[in-house]
Amino acid sequence: MAKIVLLGPQRPQPTLHEAVESQGLSGSIAAVTAGWEEREHEDDELAAHLGESTTNLELYRRSREILSEDRAISDALGELRRARREAQDLYRHSLHHALGTVRALAARPGNALVEEELAEAFDVVRALDARHLDRIARLEGDFRRRWATGRRAAVRRQRQQVDDILSQSDAVVVAGGHVGVLAEALLLFGFEERLRRRTVLAWSAGAMTLGSRIVLFHDSPPQGFGNAEVWGPGLDLYNRFLPFPNARVRLDTDDRQRVSILARRFLPQICVPLDAGERLDLSVGRAVSGSSARRLERSGDIAGLGS
Repeated sequence: MAKIVLLGPQRPQPTLHEAVESQGLSGSIAAVTAGWEEREHEDDELAAHLGESTTNLELYRRSREILSEDRAISDALGELRRARREAQDLYRHSLHHALGTVRALAARPGNALVEEELAEAFDVVRALDARHLDRIARLEGDFRRRWATGRRAAVRRQRQQVDDILSQSDAVVVAGGHVGVLAEALLLFGFEERLRRRTVLAWSAGAMTLGSRIVLFHDSPPQGFGNAEVWGPGLDLYNRFLPFPNARVRLDTDDRQRVSILARRFLPQICVPLDAGERLDLSVGRAVSGSSARRLERSGDIAGLGS
């Protein structure tokens, strides 16, 4: 079972070095920075925190090489992306209306009848979330089965090089960046198995990809009102918690109704707003000592995990 440390954003308050020291790690550490895309190699600051024993796995560069060499895989991945976008658009449309009902009911004076209707409205939203998650999981599963990526020569060669580095590493760090690009690289390299028994430290998009499902969120996006939406399955290294990195920037945490709706919607998972300086240590999927993270409450409050 993986030992996982989820961190808040590393700027402007880096805590990675402290987290590494707390795990007693002194050997080589492998780094995943694929979410930075073309900036994948701009890891001097990361190496400064981790020391000279850091090796960048270069998953973004390796992914580009695989897709350039194996056109069939590239075409299949392109089709997966198109199917995912269509599914996301359809889900987003239904979700907009369902959450509108939730918000309208939540704004009414509370009584038993309103609470009954609100509970049913939440059930509708949760059903939409679950159906979409299952649909994306099936799309990704079909991609794996049809293309058996681990048996394709281009993939096999790159995976072997990655495995050689991992075999000499005490831990893996997974940085943030573009969550979709990062998740796609982890899918292509089969990281759900490669990380399952390792010590993993992650933040931002990296923290999001390690859980059972990836949820995109922003209360005030450029295009207007924002709804949190399920994007797809993560690596499922933990499932009790649902991280919301950089919540102070991306969530209106002063809006108690919005906080309450978010907390209730994703039950039984615990919504964790991971901000700078905060940390969630997990062992066997449960929070352990050393965690400073908080949780969103049904009341609309934000409290410590132990509250």
